[in-house]
Amino acid sequence: MESKFGSKPLSSLRIRKRSDIDIMANILIAANKGTKKTRIMYRCNLSHRQLQVYLQLLLDMGFLASYSKKEGAKLNGFRTTSKGFKFLKAYRTLKSLMT
Repeated sequence: MESKFGSKPLSSLRIRKRSDIDIMANILIAANKGTKKTRIMYRCNLSHRQLQVYLQLLLDMGFLASYSKKEGAKLNGFRTTSKGFKFLKAYRTLKSLMT
């Protein structure tokens, strides 16, 4: 069966349900008070590969910070920064304007 999208059937087309911005906001919300990578992955419904990409992006932009409980210890988790909270505020404002 041919669809309006060409010769590919509709079932083979990938339709994105969330934008990159939505996923970034979800990660920042999940890391609100500090949490581990695995918890973020499950709460945001992301694969490990996807999570790695988004975490690096958010760290590079300064929206997310990594932390460890003791000096020189293994990385314990991630926490949303003040810049990340500003992003979330702007995100929520834009979302409310779109509805």
